[in-house]
This record gives sequence, structure tokens and C-alpha cells, in this order.
Amino acid sequence: MPLAGIALTPLLVSPLAPSPRRSRVATSAARRPRALQRARCSATAASGEAGELSHATLLWRAAKLPIYSVALIPLTNWIPRSCFGIGIAMTIHISRLCMVAAVLVITWLNLSNDVYDSDTGADRDKKESVVSITGSRAMTQNAANFSLFLGFAGLLWAFAEAKDIRFILLVISAIFCGYVYQCPPFRLSYQGLGEPLCFAAFGPLATTAFYFSNSSLNTSSGGAALLPLTKTVIASSVLVGLTTTLILFCSHFHQIDGDLAVGKMSPLVRIGTKAGSRIVSIGIVMLYILLATFGTCGSLPPSCIVLCALTLPMGKTVVDYVLKHHEDNAKIFMAKYYCVRLHALFGMALASGLVLARNGILA
Repeated sequence: MPLAGIALTPLLVSPLAPSPRRSRVATSAARRPRALQRARCSATAASGEAGELSHATLLWRAAKLPIYSVALIPLTNWIPRSCFGIGIAMTIHISRLCMVAAVLVITWLNLSNDVYDSDTGADRDKKESVVSITGSRAMTQNAANFSLFLGFAGLLWAFAEAKDIRFILLVISAIFCGYVYQCPPFRLSYQGLGEPLCFAAFGPLATTAFYFSNSSLNTSSGGAALLPLTKTVIASSVLVGLTTTLILFCSHFHQIDGDLAVGKMSPLVRIGTKAGSRIVSIGIVMLYILLATFGTCGSLPPSCIVLCALTLPMGKTVVDYVLKHHEDNAKIFMAKYYCVRLHALFGMALASGLVLARNGILA
């Protein structure tokens, strides 16, 4: 998914040519045969010759297991909320439901993305596509739909426990962002809107939704009381959304020619890899500036600032890697995985800081 928050205006302006939009579209169409040929070469460079990749490697890439951290990090920021016996038991129960459901929803996103990119030809030379591995579009689509059904059922179950309508409304909104991101007739990712949708879905929507899933713990003798939306929740959701969006943005570096060949105007198709590498640098810098700002204004406790600051070396690693290899398809393929590491480390540091603050440590 479904990186927005950092420089939306440059992403919406195409530097491919100074001519009017209609001329650019016509030019792109004329270039597609050559672009498709370059895409095939790029795919070979990025993933290796077919004979050099083992079946196990293809399965590992198709599974995208590291990417599932984007389902877990929004949830971990609000576990646990209570230190009392039944509170912890209820938290664990609801959190397990949400965790399993979130993983199933991400499975739907990954599988359906392979299906619809197969339909448009974007994944024609993607050996690790689930459709390519199984040889069956229908089976992949059915598995995606089944995963969404089970995931949504789990979220409804969690809603029944949480008793907060805001939770399910935000979850539905996040899933809707995922749908319009890739599914017909919308396919907004093909219009360069994937990053804003990703930021909204995994940041303000999912992170805030999982916070509201704890409403059932905020009880009094009169029954459940809805949790307030605090500046800490908002600050956390912005940071989680930004690190998630960086993963999506960096996943496009090695796919530019293939995306252009099928008319998928991702931000990197519009601005190129050099400008894209600078956007990544700006995004990382903004992440830590926002962290410091939220700490200064009291939106996040000192414990979060201290622990998240420890991830600076990983942030620098992402910046250095992208700036150095943005033109090398064989190496830039790994950029998204470096972003996954940053996302996971930063998210765990943020969650740990919140837990410490709740228990009066570095509060």
C-alpha cells in the first residue's frame, strides 16, 4: 500500500516534459513498446535470471512476510492500556483478534494487488507474483477474497468486544482506501495517489482505530466510556503513517519502466529516481523533525522521543542506500526492505515509549 505527508505537490507535477498533459499522454503511449522492453530488462536485473532464483526464493518474495509489520505496528502502539488483571486479559483477547484480522486484510491487499497488476500487465515479468507462481488468477483472487472475508469477520468480532462504533468505521475506511488503491474501476495507484491513500489507511485510520478498540477497558460502574481522541494518538498515527508510506514509495524505484509501459503513473514515474531519492531523504528528515516537534509540544512523552531517536542510524542507512543506488535496479530493489526495518524499529520504539510512559517511567 496503501507515503504522503511529505511533499504531495511535487508528486503531482510531472517533470517528463513541459508540454501540455495531452501531449505527455500521447508521448507516453508512443514510448510504451520501448518502455516495456526496458521493463523486462529491469525485472531481470532486479530479481535475477529465472534460472538463478530457486523456488524457495520466489516463494519467500511472494509471501512478503516482512511487509506484514505494517499490519502489526499500528496495533502495538496501544497494547497494553491497563495493568489490572481483567484489563490485561481483555486487552490480549481484543488485540489477538485485531492482529489476526489485520494480517488477513494485508494478505488480501497483497494477493489482490498481484491479481490486478497481472490484469494490466504491470507484473508480466514479475517472477515472484503469486499469479505467476500458481499459474491461476482465479485461485489467487479467491484466496484474496476469502482472506478479506475472514479478516473483516475478525474485525467485527473485535468491534463487538470494543463496543466503540468509531473503531469499525475507521477500519472500514482503511479497507476502502486499500480497495480504491488497486481494485477496478478505481485503481487510484495508477494515478499516483497510492502514497496518500497508504498514509491515511495505515496512519490516522488504522492506528486510531486500534486505539479505540480499547474502549471496553475504559469502564466505570455505569458501563463503557468512550476513549477520547488525544494529541498523543494523532501524533503516533502521523509517524506510523509516514514510515509505512516510505515503504510503498521505495517499492516503486525498480518498477518505473514497467509502470510507465502500462500507464501506471506512480510518483517516481513522474519525478524520476534522482528526485525520488531526495524525497526519501526529505521524508526521513521530516520523520525525526516531527518526532522532536511532538516531543517539544507534549504530544509524545520523553520516553518515546528517547527510544525513537535511537533509530536514527537506521534512518541514515535508508537515506544513504537510496541516494547511492537509486539508478541501480538490481540493488534499489532492497530499499523497501530497509524501509521495513526502519518502520518496524521505529514503531516498536514508539510503542515501548508509550508503555514506559503509562507506567511512569520517563514520562
